Amino acid sequence: MWLTNVATLALIINAVSAATSTTASDKKVLSNHANILADNSANLGFTLYQHMAKTKDMENIAISPVVVASSLEVSDPKTRNVTWKINNRLYGPSSVSFVDSFVKNSKKHYNCDHSKISFKDKKSALNSINEWAAKSTDGKLPEVTKEVEKTDGAMIVNAMFFKPHWDQQFHHKMVDNRGFMIPHSYTVSVQMMHRTGLYGYFDDTTNKLSVLSMPLSHKKSSMLFIMPHHVEPLDRLEKMLTKKQLDTWLGKLKETAVAVSLPKVSMEVSHNLQKYLEELGLTEAVDKSKADFSNMSGKKDLYLSSVFHASALEWDTEGNEMDTSIYASDKLRNPKLFYADHPFIFLVKDQKTNTILFIGRMLRPKGDKMRDEL
Repeated sequence: MWLTNVATLALIINAVSAATSTTASDKKVLSNHANILADNSANLGFTLYQHMAKTKDMENIAISPVVVASSLEVSDPKTRNVTWKINNRLYGPSSVSFVDSFVKNSKKHYNCDHSKISFKDKKSALNSINEWAAKSTDGKLPEVTKEVEKTDGAMIVNAMFFKPHWDQQFHHKMVDNRGFMIPHSYTVSVQMMHRTGLYGYFDDTTNKLSVLSMPLSHKKSSMLFIMPHHVEPLDRLEKMLTKKQLDTWLGKLKETAVAVSLPKVSMEVSHNLQKYLEELGLTEAVDKSKADFSNMSGKKDLYLSSVFHASALEWDTEGNEMDTSIYASDKLRNPKLFYADHPFIFLVKDQKTNTILFIGRMLRPKGDKMRDEL
Protein backbone atom coordinates (compact mmCIF):
# COMPACT_ATOMS: atom_id res chain seq x y z
CA MET A 1 0.00 0.00 0.00
CA TRP A 2 1.25 3.48 -0.80
CA LEU A 3 1.16 6.05 1.97
CA THR A 4 0.82 9.56 0.61
CA ASN A 5 0.66 12.79 2.55
CA VAL A 6 0.77 16.05 0.66
CA ALA A 7 3.06 18.10 2.87
CA THR A 8 4.58 20.54 0.39
CA LEU A 9 3.46 21.81 -2.96
CA ALA A 10 6.79 20.94 -4.56
CA LEU A 11 6.18 17.31 -3.72
CA ILE A 12 2.65 17.51 -5.07
CA ILE A 13 3.83 18.94 -8.36
CA ASN A 14 6.51 16.28 -8.76
CA ALA A 15 4.09 13.53 -7.81
CA VAL A 16 1.53 14.74 -10.33
CA SER A 17 4.13 14.89 -13.07
CA ALA A 18 5.45 11.41 -12.31
CA ALA A 19 1.99 9.89 -12.11
CA THR A 20 1.14 10.73 -15.70
CA SER A 21 3.57 8.25 -17.27
CA THR A 22 3.30 4.50 -17.62
CA THR A 23 6.47 3.37 -19.37
CA ALA A 24 9.01 1.08 -17.71
CA SER A 25 11.53 3.91 -17.73
CA ASP A 26 9.09 6.22 -15.99
CA LYS A 27 8.28 3.58 -13.39
CA LYS A 28 11.98 3.36 -12.58
CA VAL A 29 12.08 7.15 -12.28
CA LEU A 30 9.05 6.95 -10.00
CA SER A 31 10.87 4.52 -7.71
CA ASN A 32 13.98 6.70 -7.59
CA HIS A 33 11.79 9.72 -7.02
CA ALA A 34 10.15 7.99 -4.05
CA ASN A 35 13.54 7.41 -2.47
CA ILE A 36 14.54 11.03 -2.96
CA LEU A 37 11.30 12.23 -1.39
CA ALA A 38 11.82 9.96 1.60
CA ASP A 39 15.40 11.21 2.06
CA ASN A 40 14.34 14.86 1.95
CA SER A 41 11.09 14.60 3.90
CA ALA A 42 12.62 15.52 7.26
CA ASN A 43 14.11 18.82 6.09
CA LEU A 44 10.93 19.70 4.22
CA GLY A 45 8.80 18.75 7.19
CA PHE A 46 10.84 20.80 9.67
CA THR A 47 10.86 23.83 7.38
CA LEU A 48 7.11 23.66 6.88
CA TYR A 49 6.53 23.04 10.59
CA GLN A 50 8.59 26.10 11.55
CA HIS A 51 6.67 28.33 9.15
CA MET A 52 3.40 27.07 10.59
CA ALA A 53 4.57 27.44 14.20
CA LYS A 54 5.25 31.14 13.71
CA THR A 55 1.59 31.88 13.04
CA LYS A 56 -0.13 29.11 14.99
CA ASP A 57 0.17 30.59 18.49
CA MET A 58 -1.32 28.32 21.11
CA GLU A 59 -2.53 25.81 18.55
CA ASN A 60 -1.66 22.16 18.22
CA ILE A 61 0.10 21.09 15.03
CA ALA A 62 0.12 17.68 13.37
CA ILE A 63 1.58 17.07 9.91
CA SER A 64 3.14 14.15 8.07
CA PRO A 65 6.07 15.15 5.85
CA VAL A 66 6.28 11.76 4.21
CA VAL A 67 4.89 11.70 0.71
CA VAL A 68 5.90 8.27 -0.47
CA ALA A 69 6.45 5.61 2.19
CA SER A 70 5.49 2.26 0.73
CA SER A 71 9.13 1.18 0.68
CA LEU A 72 9.22 1.81 4.43
CA GLU A 73 6.23 -0.49 5.00
CA VAL A 74 4.74 1.95 7.47
CA SER A 75 1.14 1.55 6.36
CA ASP A 76 0.73 -2.21 6.76
CA PRO A 77 -0.98 -2.91 10.11
CA LYS A 78 -0.03 -6.60 9.83
CA THR A 79 3.66 -5.75 10.10
CA ARG A 80 3.46 -2.61 12.22
CA ASN A 81 0.38 -2.90 14.41
CA VAL A 82 0.04 0.84 14.05
CA THR A 83 -3.18 2.38 12.82
CA TRP A 84 -2.70 4.53 9.71
CA LYS A 85 -5.65 5.70 7.66
CA ILE A 86 -4.46 7.88 4.80
CA ASN A 87 -6.69 9.27 2.10
CA ASN A 88 -6.11 11.92 -0.53
CA ARG A 89 -8.57 13.52 -2.88
CA LEU A 90 -8.17 16.05 -5.64
CA TYR A 91 -11.29 18.14 -6.11
CA GLY A 92 -11.57 19.80 -9.48
CA PRO A 93 -14.15 22.37 -10.57
CA SER A 94 -17.14 20.90 -12.38
CA SER A 95 -15.91 22.38 -15.66
CA VAL A 96 -12.74 20.26 -15.63
CA SER A 97 -12.33 16.73 -16.98
CA PHE A 98 -9.34 14.78 -15.69
CA VAL A 99 -7.19 12.86 -18.17
CA ASP A 100 -7.78 9.10 -17.83
CA SER A 101 -4.08 8.24 -17.57
CA PHE A 102 -3.63 10.75 -14.76
CA VAL A 103 -6.61 9.38 -12.83
CA LYS A 104 -5.40 5.79 -13.19
CA ASN A 105 -1.77 6.34 -12.30
CA SER A 106 -2.20 8.85 -9.51
CA LYS A 107 -4.61 6.43 -7.85
CA LYS A 108 -2.24 3.49 -8.35
CA HIS A 109 0.96 5.20 -7.26
CA TYR A 110 -0.24 7.95 -4.93
CA ASN A 111 -3.53 6.64 -3.50
CA CYS A 112 -5.23 9.81 -4.70
CA ASP A 113 -8.92 9.86 -5.60
CA HIS A 114 -10.52 12.48 -7.80
CA SER A 115 -13.84 14.23 -7.78
CA LYS A 116 -15.47 17.09 -9.64
CA ILE A 117 -17.33 19.55 -7.49
CA SER A 118 -19.17 22.84 -7.90
CA PHE A 119 -17.47 25.38 -5.67
CA LYS A 120 -20.20 27.86 -6.60
CA ASP A 121 -22.51 25.96 -4.24
CA LYS A 122 -20.36 26.53 -1.15
CA LYS A 123 -22.62 24.69 1.29
CA SER A 124 -22.85 21.57 -0.86
CA ALA A 125 -19.10 21.60 -1.54
CA LEU A 126 -18.32 21.99 2.16
CA ASN A 127 -20.60 19.11 3.15
CA SER A 128 -19.16 16.87 0.45
CA ILE A 129 -15.56 17.47 1.55
CA ASN A 130 -16.21 17.02 5.26
CA GLU A 131 -18.37 13.93 4.75
CA TRP A 132 -15.63 12.32 2.64
CA ALA A 133 -13.00 13.05 5.30
CA ALA A 134 -15.18 11.65 8.08
CA LYS A 135 -15.96 8.49 6.14
CA SER A 136 -12.36 7.89 5.07
CA THR A 137 -11.13 8.11 8.69
CA ASP A 138 -14.00 6.12 10.23
CA GLY A 139 -15.42 9.26 11.81
CA LYS A 140 -12.18 10.28 13.52
CA LEU A 141 -11.90 13.45 11.43
CA PRO A 142 -15.40 14.96 11.23
CA GLU A 143 -14.33 18.29 9.76
CA VAL A 144 -11.58 19.46 7.42
CA THR A 145 -12.73 23.05 7.11
CA LYS A 146 -15.59 25.29 8.15
CA GLU A 147 -15.81 27.05 4.81
CA VAL A 148 -14.72 26.86 1.19
CA GLU A 149 -14.25 29.67 -1.25
CA LYS A 150 -15.90 30.05 -4.62
CA THR A 151 -13.11 29.19 -7.02
CA ASP A 152 -12.38 27.88 -10.48
CA GLY A 153 -9.24 26.18 -9.19
CA ALA A 154 -8.60 22.69 -7.84
CA MET A 155 -8.33 21.68 -4.20
CA ILE A 156 -6.22 18.92 -2.65
CA VAL A 157 -7.51 17.44 0.59
CA ASN A 158 -5.41 15.08 2.68
CA ALA A 159 -7.25 13.26 5.50
CA MET A 160 -5.35 11.12 7.98
CA PHE A 161 -5.92 9.21 11.21
CA PHE A 162 -2.94 7.96 13.20
CA LYS A 163 -2.85 5.92 16.40
CA PRO A 164 0.42 4.46 17.70
CA HIS A 165 0.50 1.19 19.61
CA TRP A 166 3.29 1.03 22.15
CA ASP A 167 5.82 -1.78 22.08
CA GLN A 168 4.90 -2.23 25.73
CA GLN A 169 1.54 -1.03 26.93
CA PHE A 170 0.79 1.29 29.81
CA HIS A 171 -1.20 -0.53 32.48
CA HIS A 172 -4.77 0.75 32.40
CA LYS A 173 -4.76 1.04 36.20
CA MET A 174 -1.77 3.36 36.08
CA VAL A 175 -3.84 6.28 34.80
CA ASP A 176 -5.02 9.24 36.87
CA ASN A 177 -6.06 12.86 36.51
CA ARG A 178 -3.26 15.41 36.54
CA GLY A 179 -2.74 19.00 35.48
CA PHE A 180 -1.23 20.05 32.14
CA MET A 181 0.18 23.57 32.27
CA ILE A 182 -0.31 25.88 29.29
CA PRO A 183 2.29 28.68 29.39
CA HIS A 184 0.97 32.10 30.44
CA SER A 185 -2.57 30.77 30.41
CA TYR A 186 -4.13 28.07 32.59
CA THR A 187 -3.90 24.45 33.69
CA VAL A 188 -6.20 21.79 32.23
CA SER A 189 -7.12 18.42 33.69
CA VAL A 190 -5.86 15.47 31.62
CA GLN A 191 -5.69 11.73 32.02
CA MET A 192 -2.03 10.96 32.64
CA MET A 193 -0.55 7.52 31.89
CA HIS A 194 2.44 6.24 33.87
CA ARG A 195 4.97 3.47 33.34
CA THR A 196 8.65 2.80 33.99
CA GLY A 197 10.78 1.07 31.37
CA LEU A 198 14.02 1.08 29.42
CA TYR A 199 13.94 3.75 26.72
CA GLY A 200 16.26 5.82 24.60
CA TYR A 201 16.87 8.97 26.63
CA PHE A 202 19.06 12.07 26.49
CA ASP A 203 19.09 14.98 28.92
CA ASP A 204 20.37 17.99 26.98
CA THR A 205 21.49 20.23 29.84
CA THR A 206 22.98 22.78 27.44
CA ASN A 207 19.66 23.41 25.71
CA LYS A 208 17.61 22.65 28.82
CA LEU A 209 15.47 19.93 27.29
CA SER A 210 14.94 16.17 27.40
CA VAL A 211 14.57 13.74 24.50
CA LEU A 212 12.71 10.45 24.93
CA SER A 213 12.39 7.65 22.35
CA MET A 214 9.66 5.04 22.86
CA PRO A 215 9.42 2.09 20.45
CA LEU A 216 6.10 1.29 18.84
CA SER A 217 4.84 -2.23 18.18
CA HIS A 218 7.37 -4.53 16.47
CA LYS A 219 10.00 -1.80 17.00
CA LYS A 220 9.95 -0.80 13.33
CA SER A 221 9.12 2.76 14.27
CA SER A 222 9.43 4.88 17.37
CA MET A 223 7.86 7.94 18.90
CA LEU A 224 10.13 10.77 19.96
CA PHE A 225 9.25 13.39 22.53
CA ILE A 226 11.22 16.63 22.89
CA MET A 227 10.29 18.62 25.98
CA PRO A 228 11.83 21.67 27.69
CA HIS A 229 12.91 21.19 31.29
CA HIS A 230 10.50 23.88 32.45
CA VAL A 231 7.11 25.25 31.44
CA GLU A 232 7.66 27.61 28.52
CA PRO A 233 6.39 28.32 25.00
CA LEU A 234 7.93 26.02 22.40
CA ASP A 235 9.35 28.68 20.10
CA ARG A 236 12.86 28.28 21.55
CA LEU A 237 12.87 24.54 20.80
CA GLU A 238 11.21 24.99 17.44
CA LYS A 239 13.98 27.29 16.25
CA MET A 240 16.48 24.49 16.95
CA LEU A 241 14.44 21.84 15.14
CA THR A 242 16.42 20.79 12.08
CA LYS A 243 17.43 17.44 10.61
CA LYS A 244 21.02 18.04 11.75
CA GLN A 245 19.99 18.84 15.32
CA LEU A 246 17.65 15.86 15.45
CA ASP A 247 20.45 13.57 14.26
CA THR A 248 22.66 14.97 17.03
CA TRP A 249 20.03 14.17 19.66
CA LEU A 250 19.43 10.71 18.23
CA GLY A 251 23.15 9.98 18.35
CA LYS A 252 23.22 10.77 22.07
CA LEU A 253 20.27 8.61 23.11
CA LYS A 254 21.20 5.89 25.59
CA GLU A 255 19.09 3.05 26.93
CA THR A 256 18.01 4.35 30.31
CA ALA A 257 15.50 3.51 33.00
CA VAL A 258 12.83 6.21 32.66
CA ALA A 259 9.65 6.82 34.63
CA VAL A 260 7.36 8.14 31.89
CA SER A 261 4.18 10.13 32.43
CA LEU A 262 2.29 11.03 29.24
CA PRO A 263 -1.16 12.53 28.81
CA LYS A 264 -3.68 10.53 26.84
CA VAL A 265 -4.14 12.43 23.60
CA SER A 266 -7.01 12.89 21.20
CA MET A 267 -6.61 15.76 18.76
CA GLU A 268 -7.98 16.83 15.41
CA VAL A 269 -6.22 19.53 13.43
CA SER A 270 -6.62 20.88 9.93
CA HIS A 271 -4.13 23.12 8.18
CA ASN A 272 -4.58 24.96 4.91
CA LEU A 273 -0.99 24.74 3.70
CA GLN A 274 -1.28 27.14 0.78
CA LYS A 275 -0.08 30.18 2.73
CA TYR A 276 2.95 28.36 4.13
CA LEU A 277 3.82 26.83 0.77
CA GLU A 278 3.82 30.26 -0.82
CA GLU A 279 6.16 31.45 1.95
CA LEU A 280 8.52 28.67 0.89
CA GLY A 281 8.51 30.11 -2.62
CA LEU A 282 6.32 27.43 -4.19
CA THR A 283 4.02 29.82 -5.97
CA GLU A 284 3.55 28.77 -9.60
CA ALA A 285 0.99 26.02 -9.03
CA VAL A 286 -1.28 28.37 -7.08
CA ASP A 287 -0.92 31.20 -9.59
CA LYS A 288 -3.66 30.97 -12.20
CA SER A 289 -1.56 32.81 -14.78
CA LYS A 290 1.50 30.54 -14.33
CA ALA A 291 0.16 27.11 -13.38
CA ASP A 292 0.35 24.34 -15.96
CA PHE A 293 -1.52 21.16 -15.01
CA SER A 294 -2.26 20.16 -18.58
CA ASN A 295 -1.12 16.61 -17.77
CA MET A 296 -4.06 16.42 -15.39
CA SER A 297 -6.84 18.05 -17.37
CA GLY A 298 -5.51 18.46 -20.90
CA LYS A 299 -5.74 22.24 -20.47
CA LYS A 300 -3.48 24.89 -19.00
CA ASP A 301 -6.17 26.83 -17.13
CA LEU A 302 -6.18 24.67 -13.98
CA TYR A 303 -4.40 25.75 -10.79
CA LEU A 304 -4.46 24.83 -7.10
CA SER A 305 -6.60 27.10 -4.95
CA SER A 306 -6.21 25.24 -1.63
CA VAL A 307 -4.17 22.45 -0.07
CA PHE A 308 -5.76 21.07 3.10
CA HIS A 309 -3.84 18.71 5.38
CA ALA A 310 -6.13 17.35 8.11
CA SER A 311 -5.11 14.88 10.80
CA ALA A 312 -6.71 13.07 13.70
CA LEU A 313 -4.28 11.69 16.26
CA GLU A 314 -4.83 9.50 19.31
CA TRP A 315 -2.66 7.68 21.77
CA ASP A 316 -3.62 5.85 24.94
CA THR A 317 -2.47 2.84 26.99
CA GLU A 318 -2.78 0.27 24.18
CA GLY A 319 0.23 -1.76 23.12
CA ASN A 320 1.91 -5.13 23.43
CA GLU A 321 1.80 -6.95 26.74
CA MET A 322 4.35 -5.79 29.28
CA ASP A 323 7.52 -7.77 29.86
CA THR A 324 7.18 -8.16 33.62
CA SER A 325 10.47 -10.04 33.99
CA ILE A 326 12.39 -6.77 33.92
CA TYR A 327 10.86 -5.75 37.23
CA ALA A 328 12.73 -8.56 38.96
CA SER A 329 16.07 -7.10 37.86
CA ASP A 330 18.01 -4.01 38.91
CA LYS A 331 17.67 -2.34 35.50
CA LEU A 332 14.86 -0.02 36.56
CA ARG A 333 16.49 1.32 39.70
CA ASN A 334 16.77 5.10 40.07
CA PRO A 335 14.91 5.97 36.86
CA LYS A 336 15.07 9.34 35.16
CA LEU A 337 11.80 11.25 35.16
CA PHE A 338 10.01 12.31 31.97
CA TYR A 339 6.88 14.05 33.20
CA ALA A 340 4.97 15.57 30.27
CA ASP A 341 2.77 18.05 32.10
CA HIS A 342 3.63 20.97 29.82
CA PRO A 343 3.99 21.56 26.04
CA PHE A 344 6.20 19.24 24.01
CA ILE A 345 7.08 18.31 20.43
CA PHE A 346 6.50 14.78 19.15
CA LEU A 347 7.72 12.89 16.10
CA VAL A 348 7.21 9.43 14.63
CA LYS A 349 10.38 8.01 13.08
CA ASP A 350 11.06 4.95 10.96
CA GLN A 351 13.80 3.00 12.73
CA LYS A 352 15.45 1.62 9.60
CA THR A 353 15.80 4.82 7.61
CA ASN A 354 15.30 7.53 10.26
CA THR A 355 12.64 9.01 8.00
CA ILE A 356 10.30 11.33 9.87
CA LEU A 357 6.78 10.08 9.30
CA PHE A 358 4.92 12.49 11.54
CA ILE A 359 5.68 15.68 13.42
CA GLY A 360 3.56 17.78 15.72
CA ARG A 361 3.30 19.65 18.96
CA MET A 362 1.00 19.44 21.95
CA LEU A 363 0.27 22.88 23.33
CA ARG A 364 -3.32 22.68 24.44
CA PRO A 365 -4.75 19.21 25.19
CA LYS A 366 -8.45 18.61 25.62
CA GLY A 367 -9.51 18.98 29.23
CA ASP A 368 -11.39 21.07 31.75
CA LYS A 369 -9.79 24.23 33.05
CA MET A 370 -8.38 23.79 36.57
CA ARG A 371 -6.74 27.13 37.38
CA ASP A 372 -5.03 30.11 35.84
CA GLU A 373 -1.28 30.14 35.44
CA LEU A 374 0.81 33.12 36.49
